[in-house]
Amino acid sequence: MFIDLLIMLVMAYGFGFLYYGLYRNISARVHGRFGPSLAQSFYDSIKLFTKDTSTDFGWMFFAGPIIMASGAILTVLFIPYFNHGERLVGLSPYGNLIVVLYFMVLGPLGNALGVGSHGNPFGAMGITRGLTRLLGLEMPFYIAVVGLMIANESADIGTIMANQAETYNIIAHPLLFIAAFISFLGFLGKSPFDVVGAPQEVYSGPAVEFGGKFLALALSQSAIFSFAKLLLMVDLFLGGADSLWDLILKTFVLFVASVFVGNVYGRFTTAQSVDFLLKVPTVIAIVGLLFV
Repeated sequence: MFIDLLIMLVMAYGFGFLYYGLYRNISARVHGRFGPSLAQSFYDSIKLFTKDTSTDFGWMFFAGPIIMASGAILTVLFIPYFNHGERLVGLSPYGNLIVVLYFMVLGPLGNALGVGSHGNPFGAMGITRGLTRLLGLEMPFYIAVVGLMIANESADIGTIMANQAETYNIIAHPLLFIAAFISFLGFLGKSPFDVVGAPQEVYSGPAVEFGGKFLALALSQSAIFSFAKLLLMVDLFLGGADSLWDLILKTFVLFVASVFVGNVYGRFTTAQSVDFLLKVPTVIAIVGLLFV
């Protein structure tokens, strides 16, 4: 199990940064310019782990990124990579969807605790926006997940994947998928829900004071978290993956869809984000839930 957990973590770290590199390149080409190499974000992360931080605002400032990383790591370790066999299932036999949803909240919580300790107005602005937006993001996603649990009479991710042997949930429950996918865009930090760290408005958002190893930790958890959310969407709505190539294909399709949506739509303000999330995907999720 230890080897499996290590492989799952390394894969999430690698694919997370690979997809982030693709995001930077695709967005650059859409804007008529060239982006950095695909591995540049990975190199930046490794380089930052070798550097010291130049700021110190107390122990909570340093505990924040650690809590964020813990949430990302635990989330990905409770989501099975494949829909069969006993390899790369991690800790999923010991925790269900409710546990995963609980761990997903640790990231924003750690971010708020760490950033709130340094008092930089740009960081506080980003955290306020993030926590406000989080309410709107969670509502439709949780309703969609509850709908899947009711439809499958189980909160076990493996059971939900097994029940999609004939028909994927994206086809059986399209309204739940649409609601969850809109929330998924926000969870990935993609436009139009990227107001939290909007560089044109709040400089660097919540990460404005982080540096060195703690900035590297924040970047790494973001990459791992992004892959965990892709993996969760694949398991819940696309039947999981039969092989590594199947996993790459399905996560890549979801990733590219989120990137292109992000490059088409302009950024919402915080109020617009919450208003849209509560009126559109939440209503869609409720209708989907009623059908279930």
